[in-house]
Amino acid sequence: MDEQDSTQGIPIPEGAADLIDTDYMIGQDNIEGQLGPFGFDVHNPVFLVSGLSIVAFVFYALALPEQAGSVFGWLRPWLTSTFDWFFLGAANIFVVFCLFLIVSPWGAVRLGGKEAKPDYSYMGWFAMLFAAGMGIGLMFFGVLEPVYHMAISEPLGVASPIAEDGTIIPENVEAARNMGLAATIYHWGLHPWAIYAIVALALALFTFNKGLPLTIRSAFYPIFGEAIWGWVGHVIDILAVFATLFGLATSLGFGAQQANAGLEHIFGIPNTITVQVLLITVITAVALGSVLRGLDGGVKVLSEINMAIAALLLVFVLLAGPTATIFADFISGLGAYATSIVPLSNPFGREDTSYMQGWTAFYWAWWISWSPFVGMFIARVSRGRTVREFIICVLLIPSLVCVLWMAVFGGVAIDQVLSDPTASSVKAYVIDSYVPELSLFAMLEGLPLATITSVIGIILVIVFFVTSSDSGSLVIDTITAGGKVDAPLPQRVFWCTFEGAVAIVLLVGGGLGALQAMVISTGLPFTAVLLLMCWATLRGLMSEAR
Repeated sequence: MDEQDSTQGIPIPEGAADLIDTDYMIGQDNIEGQLGPFGFDVHNPVFLVSGLSIVAFVFYALALPEQAGSVFGWLRPWLTSTFDWFFLGAANIFVVFCLFLIVSPWGAVRLGGKEAKPDYSYMGWFAMLFAAGMGIGLMFFGVLEPVYHMAISEPLGVASPIAEDGTIIPENVEAARNMGLAATIYHWGLHPWAIYAIVALALALFTFNKGLPLTIRSAFYPIFGEAIWGWVGHVIDILAVFATLFGLATSLGFGAQQANAGLEHIFGIPNTITVQVLLITVITAVALGSVLRGLDGGVKVLSEINMAIAALLLVFVLLAGPTATIFADFISGLGAYATSIVPLSNPFGREDTSYMQGWTAFYWAWWISWSPFVGMFIARVSRGRTVREFIICVLLIPSLVCVLWMAVFGGVAIDQVLSDPTASSVKAYVIDSYVPELSLFAMLEGLPLATITSVIGIILVIVFFVTSSDSGSLVIDTITAGGKVDAPLPQRVFWCTFEGAVAIVLLVGGGLGALQAMVISTGLPFTAVLLLMCWATLRGLMSEAR
């Protein structure tokens, strides 16, 4: 079989032609890539169903914004209160499965075969992984969440150190500070990266080792066999498209709100929906240029620029803030996370339901909705790694970097609040009047060169915005083209454009609540898909050993 079947449009990854397990190739010709109207590579019915559904959703939200806003406002709390146990339980399974693979004999399996070599250096690999995986989220929640959990949400019953009159209660400070960091690290540590690792490993294994198309359905051949080339596979891929699109739209909405808040804070540009829509439009256009340049020419370059700017900002805040306290927070936060991860992960009998439903259930749905996008993106750049190396790097190392980020940005903000509550801008915007998109800029106000660092923060948010949009567009494009990694340009334009359109209509139709409602509703069915994917991956690894 040739490395590219030009008739069917089914790509076989470079270097995988001599590694194909023929048992996994039977029936693949049932996926057809047809060049349809406007130059689209139509992968029926995945492209048509997902594309038309997204177009219909955009027009519905624009035509009936009040009705749509009402639906979104009801949907999120109902989903999180009804299915919180399911999200928490599934995420726990993903972590345990990843840790098991690290120590199992299957950890020695190499993605791409025994002779495969990595396509990217560690630095290039990590840069793309972080920029696509959590960029906007770290900027938006890095200050907000540690302070909020320390002072307001009281996870696991840890009392706030701030009294109703604004004074500090000394005996509550240490426990609340540690729990604020631990409760945040829980949302940005092992669990989300395990979700990403599950999808990325499955796609890399079945693409590079089994020779199947780079699309979500391929991971389910050990369970459904030939049925993945029919409606079973179509439904799986369509769910992946919906989850990815709404997950990205949520992140783009967060990014637009934060960038607009920063522009108002520094330059006086009004913080309005109109400005946010304009921001999404302009940045989507920039992302489109990156998409047209492809993975190496666009996404990789922007990701490396992003990482450099983020590293500079991190080092500045570390040195300008209370450095010794930050390092102490890093150690104590890790310790509190280690001792609290089991009770925080418990989905039953919890008293802190506002934390579990309002934060954790939403987060797990968000990460799960991002998993087709981030997982496929990581899979594409991870050929040549062993399973053990892959999971350690994707699961453990990024978690530690996220802990460091939260300890630096969140630790500085907590120190500002506790040192002088009356003068703290962070307290004013997070605790007194909840304006989450200003939390980062409020923290930077308390450090030297606040205007310069705030501008850098805005640039960083925008570039993260672009890298999320362009890499997400490439992934959705691949899924809807039946696994092609180089689908026609008009198709890339379509998906990149409608990512921005979905973010706009959700912001107009209900703001952050609408964004969160849709990401939870699409993440729910895809959670079941990921649970099945664990079993399919294990069976695939077992066949590699044989």
